[in-house]
Amino acid sequence: MRQRIRFLAIGMLACAAHAGAHAAPHAVQSVLTPEQLRQDLQFIRQTIAEIHPEPGITIAPARLEAALDTAQAQLSTPMDRDAAWRVLGKLNPQFADAHLGVFQPGRGQQVKAHLAAGGGFFPYEVRVTPEGDLFIRAELGGKTSTLARTRIEHINGVPANQLVQELLQLVHGDTAAFRAEVLSRRFWFYYWKVVGAPASFTLVQNGTQVSVPASSALPELFVGADAADFDKVYRFELLGKHTALLTIKQFGWPDKDKFYAFTQDAFARMRAAGVTNLLIDVRENGGGDDDMWKTGILPYIATRPYRHTSTYVKKVIPGRGSATEQVGDVIHGTQDNWEQPQPGNPLLFKGRVYVLVGGMTYSSAVLFSNVMQDFGFAQLVGARGYARARQSGGIQIRSLPNTKLELVVPRFVLDRPSGARTPELVTPDIVLADDPFDGRVLIDALLQRIDQ
Repeated sequence: MRQRIRFLAIGMLACAAHAGAHAAPHAVQSVLTPEQLRQDLQFIRQTIAEIHPEPGITIAPARLEAALDTAQAQLSTPMDRDAAWRVLGKLNPQFADAHLGVFQPGRGQQVKAHLAAGGGFFPYEVRVTPEGDLFIRAELGGKTSTLARTRIEHINGVPANQLVQELLQLVHGDTAAFRAEVLSRRFWFYYWKVVGAPASFTLVQNGTQVSVPASSALPELFVGADAADFDKVYRFELLGKHTALLTIKQFGWPDKDKFYAFTQDAFARMRAAGVTNLLIDVRENGGGDDDMWKTGILPYIATRPYRHTSTYVKKVIPGRGSATEQVGDVIHGTQDNWEQPQPGNPLLFKGRVYVLVGGMTYSSAVLFSNVMQDFGFAQLVGARGYARARQSGGIQIRSLPNTKLELVVPRFVLDRPSGARTPELVTPDIVLADDPFDGRVLIDALLQRIDQ
């Protein structure tokens, strides 16, 4: 069966699907009745059943029903949208799939409105661990901070560990490690939605108490949302010693031809420089469209036919039915469409390729990594324990009828090209620790290994 698969980057999904709770100061939210809230819960229950081909892949059916029942019982008093999200958002980590969750709508607009109205956010980009530790990584927006690596012990009198654990209960993602990575990049947002937006923050760092004003900077998460950000999302560097680094932070860009011209130029420069080792960094790549790597990267690397999946399971939803596939059917199939290599490509790279994977490698970036690993086009390098190699996709976004929160549900699940179900998570061929405060540490460690 020929199938056109498209993925929406999890980073892009988050930007579209999460809105600002505790929205701009002038925004007033309607209070909804328990009956309206429970209607939304029932909508979630029905929509998952209608769209998802097999929720049991990530959450046992009995546990799913119990989680929905618990949420329904908690929707017993009038609430505004934000309060309802603080109940329904607790489903997200239980779903254990970053393509399945309940999110706030219009986050980008809410953030900009909040800042325009004079509001601010928690002033630092941070590092969160699954255990609940909280460290400063940079100033909000990404500017270097002299406090980088400093552990935060309390925020406005609340133990940071307690706060982080509370926020993690609302975060989507495959694993606890993945959810900690998501919260690391969105801490300012979750704090705003759960705690509020004070004008200043009293922090305890290494036993010392300091007061820091809220920040009006646009958070680093929004880098890549503007056409002017191309050079921040896609970079090519010649590192010396016949080695090049290609950094690709997302497989989604509105002007795809610009990306294809970028990669063509990169491989031409590699040929001219005599590069024999290529590092492709997708550690921050949350996905996008498969055709960006199939058209922009694999023609320069693939040496034999490949496919992005072996077998799949999908739900036939309205608008996707046919004479042989009725709406509501669950279809188990095999991907018979193989992409062909281009042995005559004058820029075909014949050296060694290493794909750097990490905590935010997801969706189409996982499919890319699977292909590179399963067909021997590259070795995967980095830390393990974050995302599943077996990926869901084809996400559908539905607005809850009363709160207008957004429900995201995948309509298919893909097995990796080899068909292997183990190991369950993306597992590098070369396991190297990644420094969350300095991405060059992993690169330097790999270069040292290559030189040996």
